Amino acid sequence: MEFLESEQFMMVAIPLMIFFLRIIDVSLGTLRIIFVSKGFKFLAPIIGFFEILIWIFVVSRVMDDLSNWVSFVAYAGGFATGNFVGMKLEEKLAIGHELVRVITRREASDLIGSLKTGGYGVTSVEAMGVDGEVSVLYIIINRKKLPEVLKIIREYNPKALYTVEDIRKVSREVYYGESPVNRSRLFK
Repeated sequence: MEFLESEQFMMVAIPLMIFFLRIIDVSLGTLRIIFVSKGFKFLAPIIGFFEILIWIFVVSRVMDDLSNWVSFVAYAGGFATGNFVGMKLEEKLAIGHELVRVITRREASDLIGSLKTGGYGVTSVEAMGVDGEVSVLYIIINRKKLPEVLKIIREYNPKALYTVEDIRKVSREVYYGESPVNRSRLFK
């Protein structure tokens, strides 16, 4: 019991605990915000409950000893690190769908063919750009597939302009290569 009240414990163990718990709490907060934006109505509040429970515990530890400046640094460091960890977790989870819009001056049939070969549904529209005729491609993908799709775009048309937009909801995913029977059922 003496060790738990010693100055070494208060100056090292408590700040380390604050640091690591703050990483968890901020990471949970990042995930909660993502789940709210993606419409996960039941998961977000559960995560929020644990996020705030941890936060209250951590803040009470900091407030217990306002003369322990190491706890302040641990709190701030945990917050910063938690943001980084939360973003990395979100990147790994890659939840949701993206709309990739590609604008290319070059004829796009090779790019379209490669995307279709990769199993991606592509909608192509001919349009007029600033410098003349362009092709505009729309590809709706699972977010985890984004690096693969961008690699194909860069490989077939490195000068193409592309944008990537987050999509909150998608009525269906369409992949090239589905049988016409399955595809026709999708559009009813």
